[in-house]
Amino acid sequence: MRYELYYWPMIQGRGEYVRLALEEAGAGYRDVAREDGIGAMTAMMEAESATPPFAPPFLKAGRRVIGQTANILLFLGPRHGLAPKTEAGQSWLHQLQLTLTDFVVEIHDTHHPLGPTLYYEDQRAPAKRRTAEFWSERVPKFLGYFEQLVANSGGAYVTGRRLTYVDLSLFQIVAGLRYAFPNRMAAFERRIPRLVALHDRVAARPNISAYLTSPRRIPFNEDGIFRHYKALDE
Repeated sequence: MRYELYYWPMIQGRGEYVRLALEEAGAGYRDVAREDGIGAMTAMMEAESATPPFAPPFLKAGRRVIGQTANILLFLGPRHGLAPKTEAGQSWLHQLQLTLTDFVVEIHDTHHPLGPTLYYEDQRAPAKRRTAEFWSERVPKFLGYFEQLVANSGGAYVTGRRLTYVDLSLFQIVAGLRYAFPNRMAAFERRIPRLVALHDRVAARPNISAYLTSPRRIPFNEDGIFRHYKALDE
């Protein structure tokens, strides 16, 4: 099956977690808005459907249109060897991805604590306060949890010896935090050596390595979820 991924063409954002899964699987897909423009994506969203997506990212797989990052990965994982075969295992993996979804929201809110309709420049002081609390309380809680999961897994990945889409998502989290907060992340990484090793292990996988050096990988920038503002990294 050749998939169609619909997401904003100028950022990695939440669509990147889906891209990483598709790339690791070697699955054929079109990044529609990057190839055909945003109009092609909005046309799909406005088309009559019994199950219309609320917002991108969404994936077209045959006649099915599947929205929400974690839901898309729940669909792709078992089909491409990126999830356990059992229902219980798939549910556990989905739970972990939803936890990462919560964390991604908190990452975004470091630079937009008052909401996305205001520019960062309009909320600098609240952003600095939010970022301080994020690094003192939230990062240790979330990344400490996943560090412990890897420690207890009996293998190199979160659920053991086999890579799953959650490992790909954790790679993206580590890479994004390094971009957005290079100073803070450099200091924190000594507390999460297993997640750092997981990041490096994922980056070295043949399909991911090829993707990261290709034009298909959109660079981090100040329009996405991970944004580097010097004032927040002090």
